[in-house]
Amino acid sequence: MESNSGVSLDRVIKELSLEQLVMPRSAETILITVARVNRPGLPLTGFYDYFEKERIEIIGKAEHLFLERESEEDRRRTLEAFFSHQPVAVVLSTGLDAPDPMVEMAEKYGVPLMRTQEKTSNFMAGLIAFLNMQLAPKITHHGVLVEVYGEGVLLLGDSGIGKSETAIELVKRGHRLIADDAVEIKRISPTSLVGQAPELIRHYVELRGIGIVDVRRLFGMGAVKEEEEISLIINMEPWQEGKMYDRLGIDEQKTEILGIEVPSIVIPVRPGRNLSIIIEVAAMNLRLKKLGHNTAQEFNRRLMESMGFDMNL
Repeated sequence: MESNSGVSLDRVIKELSLEQLVMPRSAETILITVARVNRPGLPLTGFYDYFEKERIEIIGKAEHLFLERESEEDRRRTLEAFFSHQPVAVVLSTGLDAPDPMVEMAEKYGVPLMRTQEKTSNFMAGLIAFLNMQLAPKITHHGVLVEVYGEGVLLLGDSGIGKSETAIELVKRGHRLIADDAVEIKRISPTSLVGQAPELIRHYVELRGIGIVDVRRLFGMGAVKEEEEISLIINMEPWQEGKMYDRLGIDEQKTEILGIEVPSIVIPVRPGRNLSIIIEVAAMNLRLKKLGHNTAQEFNRRLMESMGFDMNL
């Protein structure tokens, strides 16, 4: 597992269209390392016991009105104490003007000061969502990620098992490619994993005997997607004679990635098996389970009832 070391303030500025009021140095060199943000209500009253300078501080109408109601001397003292703690950045929301002497103190202590026209709650939601995505724990997995009927399906298996060829067949059948060979997986919430391709190989697929192909140009923009939540993991392995494979699907398997368990199945590969159709059925069956219909359990119940067992006991 690995985590991003940080996201540059420059990316935050561009993503959220922030106006720069004070920028003591290049925004590209300033790193945001935590996704948590703060409204400095208590700090402005002098309580700094739990102040985290790594957080972006957001000054909304309430904080702005508090400062406006202070005397000029008290406001200077309040702002000097606040900026002397050197928060990583300060943002004025709702298009508020910087009260005197906020700009002066930001310049004195080298704190970036910016402004947004967005309302405080909307801005905070957008900022937290962006930072959560950028700073999420991530890992790079060898595999192929495709979207099949709206479900993100991660194909795993040894090199040469046929993952890329299967992905191309799925694209030809109307589904979409997210990543081939290397999949960057991020944990964006306690229950969600999102996968995407490294930028260098995005939209490319390697086919042995042909080489690198550009899926976007060959099949059109509708054949690719930037990222997708991973809903199902399919482990592809060579067919082993004598091995007992699951034929009912009653026992649900899980694969853990970054601390999150994802439904998974094993598909044995041998000549003559149409893997793309099998994967389509697996994706549709997953959607059916999400709607509350587990075919394997329903079949098992009917089987047991036909044998005289009372399933209600």
